[in-house]
Amino acid sequence: MDMATKSVFLEIFGDTPVLRAIDFLIINEDFDYSMTDIASLSGIGYSTLKLFWDNLENSLIVKQTRIVGKAKMYKLNYSNPAVKKFRGFYWEATKQGIRSNKLKVAA
Repeated sequence: MDMATKSVFLEIFGDTPVLRAIDFLIINEDFDYSMTDIASLSGIGYSTLKLFWDNLENSLIVKQTRIVGKAKMYKLNYSNPAVKKFRGFYWEATKQGIRSNKLKVAA
């Protein structure tokens, strides 16, 4: 993922694999994805995603939605209050980041 496609949230809070996966799932929250798709579409190596995925599942941050063939499909677990609050924080930080970038450009 290069700077041109990096989200405002990642520019502000850092481009780590965990944040990149969550960033991808928030932006694409209308759909569910396999771990392979999450890794490739968010620019994370699959083996890196595997390192922290169990923790996200066990913490109820992500949930399995269905199985398509052999692939388990996942999305963020919006029934978890912490995920709902994080999503709100994500979008508010993004809005403020955009506003502050507009102010810098205008100055």
